[in-house]
Amino acid sequence: MSAIGSSADNALAESFKATFKRETLKGRKTWFSECEARLDTFRWLHRYITRRRHSRLGHRSPIVYETASRTTPTTLTSAALSMPGRS
Repeated sequence: MSAIGSSADNALAESFKATFKRETLKGRKTWFSECEARLDTFRWLHRYITRRRHSRLGHRSPIVYETASRTTPTTLTSAALSMPGRS
């Protein structure tokens, strides 16, 4: 993250909001109810996290990326300890 007040400070949030608006509104101006708007938001977030592929994550969804990073040993010591036959 950059310093407060810098143009890069809100870049990630602005990009996320722009993607959300573009993919959920799709030309619509209103929803019939607050419940419908919340459901559309939830559906979009669920798809964004579980199925939508991101180029920055090697064309994987955030869930797949996070799962892979948790199962990959991050240090040589932890990699050696996780080898079969080692306790």
